[in-house]
Amino acid sequence: NNPDVDDPVAQALYRMIEPDDKIKARYQCARLRGLDSQDGVLLLGDTHFYVLEGVTLLENGDIVDIESIPEGSYNPVVPAYLQSTTDEPREAVPISCVKIPFSSIREIHKRRYLLRHCALEVFASDGRNHFLIFHKKKRDKIYQKLSSSAKDSISEGSITGINPDTDPAQSPGFISFFLSGEKSLEQRWENGEMSNFQYLMSLNTLAGRSYNDLMQYPIFPWVLSNYTSETLDLNDPANFRDLSKPMGAQTPVRLQRFIERYTCFADPTGVDTPPYYYGTHYSSAMIVASYLIRMEPFTQYFLKLQGGHFDLPDRLFHSIPDAWKSASETNMADIKELVPEFFYLPEFLVNSNRFDLGTKQSGEALSDIILPPWAKGDPHEFIRLHREALECDYVSRHLHEWIDLIFGYKQKGAEAQKAHNVFHHLFYEGSVDIDKIEDPVKRNAATSFIHNFGQMPKQLFKKPHRQRKVFYQSSSSSSSSSSSSGGGASGGGGGAGQELAPSVLESRKVFYKNLINLMPSKEPLKEIRGEVGQIINVPIGDKYLAILRNRVLLPPTYTRFFSWGYHDQSARIATLEGERVVSVFEGLQQGRILCAVTAEPHFLLTAGTSTVVYVWEMKVIGVKEKAKVQLHLKHTLHGHTNAVTCMATSTSYNIIVSGSKDNTCIIWDFNKLLFTRQLEHSAAVSMVTINQLSGNIVTCTRNELYLWTVNGVLLASTGPSFGFNRNIRFLCCAASELFEWDIENVIVTGASDGIIRLWSLEYVKESEAIGSARSSSHSPLPRSNSMSSVTTETNLDHREKDKEKQLSKEPARSRSKSTFYTKLSPTSDIVAEEPEKQVLPDKPVSSSNEAQVVDADSSKTQSAKKQGVVDSGLVSDVMEEQVSKDVKQVNQVCGEEGTKEDVSTSLEGNDETSVSGKELLSTTLQEKTEECLEMEE
Repeated sequence: NNPDVDDPVAQALYRMIEPDDKIKARYQCARLRGLDSQDGVLLLGDTHFYVLEGVTLLENGDIVDIESIPEGSYNPVVPAYLQSTTDEPREAVPISCVKIPFSSIREIHKRRYLLRHCALEVFASDGRNHFLIFHKKKRDKIYQKLSSSAKDSISEGSITGINPDTDPAQSPGFISFFLSGEKSLEQRWENGEMSNFQYLMSLNTLAGRSYNDLMQYPIFPWVLSNYTSETLDLNDPANFRDLSKPMGAQTPVRLQRFIERYTCFADPTGVDTPPYYYGTHYSSAMIVASYLIRMEPFTQYFLKLQGGHFDLPDRLFHSIPDAWKSASETNMADIKELVPEFFYLPEFLVNSNRFDLGTKQSGEALSDIILPPWAKGDPHEFIRLHREALECDYVSRHLHEWIDLIFGYKQKGAEAQKAHNVFHHLFYEGSVDIDKIEDPVKRNAATSFIHNFGQMPKQLFKKPHRQRKVFYQSSSSSSSSSSSSGGGASGGGGGAGQELAPSVLESRKVFYKNLINLMPSKEPLKEIRGEVGQIINVPIGDKYLAILRNRVLLPPTYTRFFSWGYHDQSARIATLEGERVVSVFEGLQQGRILCAVTAEPHFLLTAGTSTVVYVWEMKVIGVKEKAKVQLHLKHTLHGHTNAVTCMATSTSYNIIVSGSKDNTCIIWDFNKLLFTRQLEHSAAVSMVTINQLSGNIVTCTRNELYLWTVNGVLLASTGPSFGFNRNIRFLCCAASELFEWDIENVIVTGASDGIIRLWSLEYVKESEAIGSARSSSHSPLPRSNSMSSVTTETNLDHREKDKEKQLSKEPARSRSKSTFYTKLSPTSDIVAEEPEKQVLPDKPVSSSNEAQVVDADSSKTQSAKKQGVVDSGLVSDVMEEQVSKDVKQVNQVCGEEGTKEDVSTSLEGNDETSVSGKELLSTTLQEKTEECLEMEE
C-alpha cells in the first residue's frame, strides 16, 4: 500500500525496497567508508538486504530520520565525536539506500572496529564491499542470519579466493586433502602457486585489514633500499631492505637510540604503561592519507585529519628516496611501511588534480612525486619494477621473516622484544577494553588514541612462518629488465645450471619468451566454413573453441552462441552443436547490430549503427537443451556519435570499453553503468581488447595501435606514419597475461596481409628515438626487433608531419639524453595464413588484372612463409610492386605520365608535395579503397 505522503522515511522505504520482498529483521548499524561513518539501519528481507543511511532505529523499533530527532535521544553505534574528524558541523545526510541481493554475496568477514569485535564486511560478486558496524552484542547474531540467507551464493566461490574462517597455516584434514587436493594458504604460497602480492593481500584480508577502513588499511613492506642509482640490479642483495628487522631497526645508529628509550623507559603519566620501542605505528589513517594525498578521496581525508588545510610542505610526502631515508634512518618518529598502491597504481604518484601543495623552504614547489633514477621519471615504470622486485627471488626467500614481524609470532611477546618489535600497548588488541572504562574522559582518550595512531593486525601465526621454495634460473639467462633497467626477472644469486622447478619450466614455454620456436602449425587446428569471429579457451576441459564472425559464445557453459547480421536484422541464440535455434529476437535494438559481447554469465551487450550500447540481462526459461533464453533490457549507454564497431568487457575491473567510428573509445563503469572517460583516436576504432590481469586497454584503428591504462592514460602508440601500406588493416588483437610486471609482455595483432605481429613496450632515451626515427622514416614496413615510432607525444600532436621535421621542432630540453619515452615496437612478424589479396577500386582503366589486383603470393614471399617470418626486404619488394601498379592506374586515369615517387609521396600524404590533378586522383583512389575495405568489414 502507498505510505503516508507526509512521512519522508516511509516514502523512501516504499521507493527503495523491492515490491515482492518481505522485511524479516532490522538492526541499527553504521557504514564505514575511509574515515567517514554514518549511522543507519540494516534491513534483512527474503531476497535482499538493505543498508539505509540518514535514518536510525529507536528502541521502540521505529525507523526515523536522524535530522528529525534531538541530539542525545538515541544511542549511536559510533560515538558522535568519531563520526566526524573536523570541528565543523556535519551536513544533513539525505536518506539513501544500498540494496544487495543475497544471491550476489560471495564472502562475509568478521571485522574489528577500534579493536572491538563489532563489525562485518560483506563482499559482493560485482566487486563492491560494505563495512558495517553494529552494537557489539548484535554482531554475531547478524553474521549468522546473513550467512544463512546467502549460503547458496557463498558456496559458488569467493571474491578474495579465501574462506573467511581460514587459518592460513592450518592444513585441511587428510580426507579432505586426499579427495580434493586442498592445501593451506601458506602451503600454496610456499609451493609457488600464489604470487607474493596475492599472498600478502590474502593475509591482510584474514588479519582484518580493509580498504574501507583507513585505520586498518592493508600493509605492505618496503622491499628495496636502493633509491639513488641509475639502474637496479635485482640480483644484488645490497639493493634490498633487511626483511628480518622492523623499520626502526634498519640502521644500527637509530636502533641504538630506540633501545636506550626502551631500557630507560619511565611512564610520564604515572600509569603502569609497559615499556616500548616505538610510540608511533607503521600504519595509520594519517600515513595512508599522506601517501595517497594527490588522489581523491584521500585528499579530502588528509584535509579532514589536518583541520582543513595541507600540512607544511617540508613534511608532506613528495619523494620516494626521501621517504625511505626518513622511515629507515633519520626520523625517530617515522617507522611507516607501505600501502598496496606502491605495487599497482601509478596514478597516486602524479598530481593530476594540480593541488597547490605549497613550496618547501628550499624553494622547491611540490607537485608530482620524485621517483628514484632507475624509474626513468615514469610512474608506470616505477610501479612495474617495484612489483618485479616484490616478486623476485631475494624477496621470496626472505618475505616470511617480515610476515613473522607483522602477522606472526614476533608480533608480540618475548619474541617481539628480541626482534625490537614492541609498540605502545594501546596498539594491541586486548591491552585495554574500552567498554569497561567507566571514566568518560579516559574512555574517550583511549578511543581517540586507537582511532588516530594505528592498530595492530590480527595475529595469524603462532609459530615461525615457512620459507618459500625458490628455484633459481641459470646465471647465463638474462631478462629484459636486466638489459633495460638493470634488474633481472628474478634475483638472488644461485649457481648456474641449477635444476628448475616444473612451474619455472612451464613459464619458459610461454610463446613470447620463445619467439625463435614460434612457427605456424602444419595443419589447421580447426576448420570452419567462414571467417573466424571468436576464439576462446574454455575453462571446462581446457579446450579451445572457434566460431564464425558475427557470433559470440555464451558463458558459463559455452554450449550456445548469440548471432546477428541477418537480412531481417534479427538476432538469434542457438546451440553450438548442431546449431539448433533456441530463441529468435526481432527488433532487438534500433539499427543494425555490429558487435556483441558477454559480461559475466548473465549479461549480454549489443551495439551498432544506432550509436547506443544496450545492456541485456539473460534469463533462462526451462531446463537443459530445450531451455529458451529471454533478454531483458537493463540499461542503455549513450555517448557515441557514430556507429559502435567493437566492445570489450572486464569482470576483473568491472568496466566496458566501446569503440566507434567517431574516432573514440568510451570506458564505462559496469557496476553503475555510467560513463567514465573517453579515449581519443586519429581514426575510426575497429578493435579493442582488455588485459584482464593489468587492466591495460589495447585499441586499433585501421593501421594504428594504441596502449592505454585502465584509467585512460595513453602509454604508447605506433602512430599513423609507422610505415604500413594503407590498405593493410588490423583485424584482431590480444595481450599476454602471465605476469603483469614482466617487461617482455607482448600485444599480438593479426592483419589483413595474413601476418601476426608481436609488439612490446620499450623505454628508450630521446637520443635513441631520434636515431630510430631517422633510420626508419623511409621503411615501408616495420623491421623485426627495431623501433617503430618516435614518441607518444609526437604521434598524437603531429600525426601527418614528416618525422625529421617533428624532431627538429622539438626543444633541446626534451631531447636530453636522460629523458626516456615509451614506444611500441614490433618483436616479431609471423605469417599465419594465406595473405588476403589487396583489391583496388573498381575502375575500367585497363583490360588486364595487373593494375587492379596485387598478388602478394610471390615466390619470395612463399619462401619466407615456410620459414615462419617475413623478411622486411621481401615485404619491401612487394611494396615496390604495389607502388608501381598504383602509378600505372593513376597515369591511365589522368592520361599523363608520372613517376613512382610522385604517387608514392602523394599516397603517404606528405605535406611538402605540391597539389596536382594526379595527386588529387591518388587521394581519391585512397579514399575509395578505404570505403571498399570498410564495406567488406
